[in-house]
Amino acid sequence: MAVVAYDLRTEILTDFTTDRSKTQEALSRLQIPGFSECNLFDAITDTADRMSAIEGRKAIVLIASGIDTFSKMTFDQCRKSLQQSGVPIYAIGLMQTLRDLIDARGGMGSIQRMDFLQADNEMRTFAKETGGQAFFPRFQANIPRFFGEIHQALRNQYVLTYSSSNKAHDGAFRKIKVDLVNPATNEPLPVKDEKGKPIKYQIVAKAGYKAPREVE
Repeated sequence: MAVVAYDLRTEILTDFTTDRSKTQEALSRLQIPGFSECNLFDAITDTADRMSAIEGRKAIVLIASGIDTFSKMTFDQCRKSLQQSGVPIYAIGLMQTLRDLIDARGGMGSIQRMDFLQADNEMRTFAKETGGQAFFPRFQANIPRFFGEIHQALRNQYVLTYSSSNKAHDGAFRKIKVDLVNPATNEPLPVKDEKGKPIKYQIVAKAGYKAPREVE
């Protein structure tokens, strides 16, 4: 595990380690940023790039407001970079309750309100397209449950492979869709608990992949 903080630039508080004491010490050093800028897009793409050489299961837990103020990368560039990285993003939004309180008291203008809504949607997009999940806790008591769900997701994953009928090596992004169906009827497969009651489920998967390019 590594702990990375960011404001105007990223700061590695502890690099990848299995030593829990180092991780705990790094988390204890999290503080109010030294700069008002929050370069989310640069920070998350830089972190995903650093993880590209790591083998096996990996993920980024992003704890942020979602606001980006000064990144060199645009949202679209960041989105495409994360699609190619293959690292799932599990996003936890901050300031939900505070935003609601300020807005209820008339302290938030329409532009600021739109900025936060856009930030939420951007974090949802990062999570959805990389095969992760997004959480927006309104109470601090919700946070342990969300971390528990992330823990379960990382412990229980399935790898599905297939050979594409499109043999073009054009480097294009190709969308994929995963459905749970009954092979006998090709209809959605119902899932039931031990008492026979239907269970609502959600499929979490990457939105697609980038096709390889021809080697010159």
